Amino acid sequence: MAGKNKTTKQKTTYPIGKQVSKEAEIKTDFYTKHKSTFWTIIVLIILTIFFIFNNTRKIPDEGPYPPNYLKEHPTN
Repeated sequence: MAGKNKTTKQKTTYPIGKQVSKEAEIKTDFYTKHKSTFWTIIVLIILTIFFIFNNTRKIPDEGPYPPNYLKEHPTN
């Protein structure tokens, strides 16, 4: 059996560590550290808006009873 010709692949070398500016690194670190706090505050704000909206609407006036409705007398 004849041997196959193997081609050598060159490995790409990357410098050690990230070469990101300090300012960009600080911004990403802040978001990753406080991501759950950020989304919790957003959800609470939305729930507060729905709560206020739900409790400030005008309640419709009571209408007449439907036909053939028999109102029960409370027993004392």
